[in-house]
Amino acid sequence: MQFDSEGMPKPEKANVAWMVTFTDLVSLMLTFFVLLFSMSSLQIDKWEEMTDTLSKTLNPSSVKTVAAATAEFNISTLIRRPATNLDYLSGVLQAGVKQDPLLAKSQIMLLEDRLVIALPGDLLFSPGKAVMPEETRSALFTLGGLLSNVSNQIAVNGHTDPKAPGPDAGFTSNWELSMARASAVANSLRQAGYTDDIFAFGYADSRYQQLPKLNEAERAAMGRRVDIIILPSVGDN
Repeated sequence: MQFDSEGMPKPEKANVAWMVTFTDLVSLMLTFFVLLFSMSSLQIDKWEEMTDTLSKTLNPSSVKTVAAATAEFNISTLIRRPATNLDYLSGVLQAGVKQDPLLAKSQIMLLEDRLVIALPGDLLFSPGKAVMPEETRSALFTLGGLLSNVSNQIAVNGHTDPKAPGPDAGFTSNWELSMARASAVANSLRQAGYTDDIFAFGYADSRYQQLPKLNEAERAAMGRRVDIIILPSVGDN
């Protein structure tokens, strides 16, 4: 120990050699943690979830309630297939029905506001019945295949002659018979691929007087027809 001139001990200089070792230790630890970080894989989704949670916690914002849409229309109701032109459809059907012996006997009439396919009832059904034989179903399946590619509204009208159905017919009136026949034809068209709604009506003999003046047998046969009405507008699903 050293003393000054007054006999007091001189303070010793601090030994800083330990700081070198400490600095080396800190450097090694930093290098070690950098190595660990470089070997780890950061999961972006969890990182974003954590930062988003922290952001909302540290900087909350008001939540606005968005009113639900009240419109009655959506994409499926606005985008519809256009109706097929009746002039074009008439030509397609004229060519198509000629390929079938039963359909070839039908009449296709293009009116101002509709296309009418008049099917002879005597060829579709047995007298007083509304059940179609297999060959009739096959013919209507062909017709339904032609109509399955159009989106026009379709209605089926059943008609009868004035003669009341017999006791074995299973129907109490011509109204029931005409409606049952119209429904049978409409069901056959649906089974063939036409997916829109089909309206079926039974007119019985209410329009019998509107038929042309023919002999009674021909007029009665025409009265027992089933009309398929194709409108120029689009049908509903």
